[in-house]
Amino acid sequence: MANDRPSTLGALKAAGIQVLPVREEMRNNLIAKIRSGETIFPGIVGYDETVIPQLQNAILSGQDVILLGERGQAKSRIIRALTSLLDEWTPVLAGCEIPENPYRPITSFGRTLVAEQGDNAPIEWMNRSERYGEKLATPDITIADLIGEIDPIKVAEGRYLSDELTIHFGLIPRTNRGIFALNELPDLQERIQVGLLNVMEERDVQIRGHKVRLELDVLVVATANPEDYTNRGRIITPLKDRYGSQIRTHYPRNIENEIAIMEAETTHLRTDEFEIIVPEYMKEIVAEITRLARRSPDVSQRSGVSVRASVANYEAMLANAMRRAIRLGETVVVPRISDLPFVVPSLQGKVEFETVEDGKDEQILDRLIQGAVVATFNRTVGEVDLEPIVEAFKTGRAVEAGEALPSANYTRLLRDIEGLAEVVGSITSDERPQVQACAVEFVLEGLHLNKRLNKDRVGGQALYRG
Repeated sequence: MANDRPSTLGALKAAGIQVLPVREEMRNNLIAKIRSGETIFPGIVGYDETVIPQLQNAILSGQDVILLGERGQAKSRIIRALTSLLDEWTPVLAGCEIPENPYRPITSFGRTLVAEQGDNAPIEWMNRSERYGEKLATPDITIADLIGEIDPIKVAEGRYLSDELTIHFGLIPRTNRGIFALNELPDLQERIQVGLLNVMEERDVQIRGHKVRLELDVLVVATANPEDYTNRGRIITPLKDRYGSQIRTHYPRNIENEIAIMEAETTHLRTDEFEIIVPEYMKEIVAEITRLARRSPDVSQRSGVSVRASVANYEAMLANAMRRAIRLGETVVVPRISDLPFVVPSLQGKVEFETVEDGKDEQILDRLIQGAVVATFNRTVGEVDLEPIVEAFKTGRAVEAGEALPSANYTRLLRDIEGLAEVVGSITSDERPQVQACAVEFVLEGLHLNKRLNKDRVGGQALYRG
């Protein structure tokens, strides 16, 4: 209970409570989690065999860390998850400008407070969530922002410039006893990077001629995109040398992880009014679009294709399926192949193209979608006999499909086209019309992309024929 915690330095000593350095505190908590078999970083998917072990090694060795990787590789999320390795509550001196270890204050104010009040020095307790500081590195950041500056108000109050108490501390000292993160470190001006050198190693901080010895107890972590080394800036070599571990992140290495992230991040479309059903093959198609984009020569691989592309595409596909359900007065929402063109607007904002020809980008995205559908179809259908369906279309049969058509239109096809019901049955056992309609479109489009059926586009509709 909060009321049971010591409120003075004397009571803290009497309770025998230790205040360990941040790195030692995190190391002990990590050791305890490993021994108990607890998940170290819940919600971080696809890094169990790569990034997480390296990060654990860095924490066990007490090293500052830089995470290097393309956008959308959960770098910031990993850093924020590090706070779970801090103690839930830690004591600090009350009334100090920066969080102070009660046993070893590092500022002039803190040392004076303990010297004057002794065991009566007041204590307050910080939650682990308060012990994290973060700053996006931008070219306009100053040393004053990160380290500190002379406070003119304190000078006006009568203090001398030579007095340490005139200093207004920046973000890093104010994260003492915690974790400080710098996102996109190469964007930081090189002269500002130089100012970080002593903070990370010697702990000597110079502010307007003041040489202040601050034994900061802070774990400094950073993120960087490899592209930034040449395009926007670079990390100066001496600063890079101060980081004990450089850990390379990556995109999900299998489609299962891509889908898991996609589903975890897509939550705001869930509603009690509609039942949303997404067949596994539709999830695979959305994930496969992103994975193909990461290998496409038409897409800039220097920038990367974030997992956020999969999330945004998934949301766009579901949104169009929901829009159809609302129009048709249905309560079951199931996305179809004909909903996939509606992911293009979300995907366009997530990728950078190697070519800048007008209209070329939409052609590239259309090819990615088609490639994802045919790859997923061939994996899903496998050895199923499709010949009866193809033969049925050779008699001159033509079938209309489209995102605006009612589900009942497709269920009639299961009776009318020989072999179609058997193939759909091999894909799904769910007999709800909306799910059946999705499977029918999947089969028709798969046959078309495998050059077994022709397809004509008429407005927003598609006409499949032999």
